[in-house]
Amino acid sequence: MRSARNAEPKRLLKHGYRVFSQNDEDGIIAEIFSRIGTTDRTFVEIGVDNGSECNTLNLLAQGWRGIWFEQNAAAVAQARRRLTRLLASNRLSIKQINVTRENIDQLLRDTALSLHPDLLSIDVDGNDYWVWRAITSLRPRVVVIEYNAVWRPPASITMKYNADHAWSEGDVNSGASLSALEKLGREKGYNLVGCCFAGVNAFFVARELCAEQFAAPFSSENHYEPLRAFLLHNPFSRVIGADDQEPV
Repeated sequence: MRSARNAEPKRLLKHGYRVFSQNDEDGIIAEIFSRIGTTDRTFVEIGVDNGSECNTLNLLAQGWRGIWFEQNAAAVAQARRRLTRLLASNRLSIKQINVTRENIDQLLRDTALSLHPDLLSIDVDGNDYWVWRAITSLRPRVVVIEYNAVWRPPASITMKYNADHAWSEGDVNSGASLSALEKLGREKGYNLVGCCFAGVNAFFVARELCAEQFAAPFSSENHYEPLRAFLLHNPFSRVIGADDQEPV
């Protein structure tokens, strides 16, 4: 964190902090939007578990609106019990479904509040690359997506697509490398602008919004962060985002 690289003024890493996100994503997301501004403050998040440690709960606490997709029925039920007021106010909707590359684009056409949301977050523990690749109906301004830091740049690797894939503890051969996501983002018109310090999530901004506001070059070699697994078991997780908390 104190290296000359991370001291560069356009770097996002030093702006990271955690409110509800698993790592420091909340702070990085806030910094990105402080630079590019917001439009309708809507989001789509794919893969939230029970919603207590996701990338958009802090945005909901700031008045944003959006939709969550999650496969785990028990986790969805828990989220619905905890977030009753947000659901009743129609600021949040939660859809319990296994998101695949076959169904995601139609799901977004049918349910997204906007086809140009401020934020899209993807964390499906495996098919992340394929899900993002399949999305054509949505043009978010910012994309947050999980990468597999085990595959360091310049390796461009993704797991083979498997609609029924289920991640298990210790699985290091799922997901996609940062270089693979960088290439996909470039094809879709996005620049890679940073990664979280834990080496889990990557941040992309629509190319036309970047101007001179982020650290170039927008490459995986420049922005890669290694997996820092010791940061993934935060002792405060039981306090922040606990079942008795709800954004209002």
